[in-house]
Amino acid sequence: MARELSFLVVDDNEDIRDVFCRLVERAGHKASTAGDGQEAVDILQRAHFDVMLLDLTMPRMNGVDVVRWLKSHPDVAPSLKVVVISAWAGEHRAVLQELGIETVMQKPLRIQQLTDLIAETLLDLES
Repeated sequence: MARELSFLVVDDNEDIRDVFCRLVERAGHKASTAGDGQEAVDILQRAHFDVMLLDLTMPRMNGVDVVRWLKSHPDVAPSLKVVVISAWAGEHRAVLQELGIETVMQKPLRIQQLTDLIAETLLDLES
């Protein structure tokens, strides 16, 4: 069996968090959640994750600010793969690329996109 991945799902919409968690867990992986960017930063300082599914538009601390915080604290999650999932990702694409975010997905996310992301992440970890 492939390695079990650990996901942090960050979105201020509880229904979206639940759906993403169910998809991740059905694929045989673990999922934790954060309701906004500040909560995500707090969790990242306490636990290790392989992948963070990150919304951009959230209260307290938005997704771009989370990525900026991670860049300014490289020791916190050096191997974390950050995947931005947002209905508004297009208008933030330039700043996300500047911050080194390679994977941006549009909401609503299709199950196949998440399945492909998991397979790709496992391949990256094996190489």
